[in-house]
Amino acid sequence: MSIQVKEFAFVFHPVTDVARARNFYEKQLGLKVGMQVEFAPGQWWIEYDIAGQALGISNAMPDGKPAASLTLEVADLDAARATVQAEGITLAFDVMEFPPCRMFAVKDPDGNQIGLHQRKA
Repeated sequence: MSIQVKEFAFVFHPVTDVARARNFYEKQLGLKVGMQVEFAPGQWWIEYDIAGQALGISNAMPDGKPAASLTLEVADLDAARATVQAEGITLAFDVMEFPPCRMFAVKDPDGNQIGLHQRKA
């Protein structure tokens, strides 16, 4: 059994101050917003399109510590979750629902987090 990875989904950076982060990414780096969703009052997910790849930032993470996370788009999130369970792969966090997507994350053998993601129709 294996997970069917379709494509690279995004790289993620947690941020603590959305206005400050937007100033940096949009004004100082000149990146263009691809998608933005306020999924709870004051909690944002913002994606920047960089040559067809997405950099996502969000202030929804509780600790906001600097980090980068690889996230892969999968063909079927439920099938991927079943495979992870059957293979005994360590979960970083279980399935979460967001307006545009669903995702969960696993840890590789060295503890690096890898997100598995599926866009909603």
